[in-house]
Amino acid sequence: MYKKLIKPLLFLMDAEYAHDWAIWIASKTNRSNILQNIVSRLYAVADMKSNEKIWGLHFKNPLGLAAGFDKNGTTPRTMQALGFGFIEVGSITAKSSTGNSKPRAFRLPKDYSLINRMGLNNQGAARVVERLKKLKLDIPLGVNIAKTNDPTIAGDAAVEDYIESYLLAQKVADYITINISCPNTGEGKTFEDPGALSELLAGIKQRALRGGFPSNKLKTSYTSTYAHIPTTVKFSVDTTHEDLINLLEICEDYGIDGYVATNTSNNREGLVHTKKELSEIGRGGLSGRAIAKKSLEMTRWLSEELSGGKPIISVGGIDSVNSALERLEAGAHLLQLYTALVYEGPGLVSDIVKACGRS
Repeated sequence: MYKKLIKPLLFLMDAEYAHDWAIWIASKTNRSNILQNIVSRLYAVADMKSNEKIWGLHFKNPLGLAAGFDKNGTTPRTMQALGFGFIEVGSITAKSSTGNSKPRAFRLPKDYSLINRMGLNNQGAARVVERLKKLKLDIPLGVNIAKTNDPTIAGDAAVEDYIESYLLAQKVADYITINISCPNTGEGKTFEDPGALSELLAGIKQRALRGGFPSNKLKTSYTSTYAHIPTTVKFSVDTTHEDLINLLEICEDYGIDGYVATNTSNNREGLVHTKKELSEIGRGGLSGRAIAKKSLEMTRWLSEELSGGKPIISVGGIDSVNSALERLEAGAHLLQLYTALVYEGPGLVSDIVKACGRS
């Protein structure tokens, strides 16, 4: 029904308007047990028979909703009803933001991809966390944090901005993702500079963590019980192998608990859409099938470097059963998707969950 009826209607709308409409519907469902039950009967599948725990958390299945779809935490119960094994909301920032000027979201249907320069629009960490306090989920909830989209917040103030969001997120999150690589903010800067990343993780370790990071001298199993909120770092898909190793060494020095690979791309190479079409769209983060190959490659890099010692969440271009299983074979412990929902619809969730249960 999605591809034949709903998708054609949505694609008549502006991409951001269609997303807002989907969020509105999902938010209504989020507040209704009756609607959640209907969604669950239509889409959800039986829980996988797995007792594996990651970070001391039980994941009913390895497929999660990626950050970016639900920035304000208004839809987690709906996403649980769809069959996701975990949810990641955000990115949230210390201060609320309306984001960049419109238009700022664009479909690339020939490439099964999207470009967005939303600019971290969200209601602010305090308001989102207050909303999430009322949630009762049966699956893990991740909270993705980033620096407020404000070029005047820099240096020590930028670290403090992250810490404020981290402290708030601790109140509701089962795990926290530190987004160091958002490419579509107003200033276009990230924390992927090694010096900046080190300062950020040092600040979080000193000020924000319950019980501190586990010692990097101890090879702690990812199935262990954690005394603090498990913390992951999300890398850009444009990161080179050499840079990834350098950043990974810094993260390991601070005892980061896992990694998310990958965020969106600024690269436009290999797209079917013409340079003229892309020029008319302008800058922004590229997501979807166009970054699948590189995201898979980075998943393999991380798996090789970590030798299974830390969980990897693979995201970026997963849009089929085969692409999902490929990520698991490459060393991913968990998966996420978002852009694929635009092109394939919610039925893809149950297809992947079923396949993972059989593998």
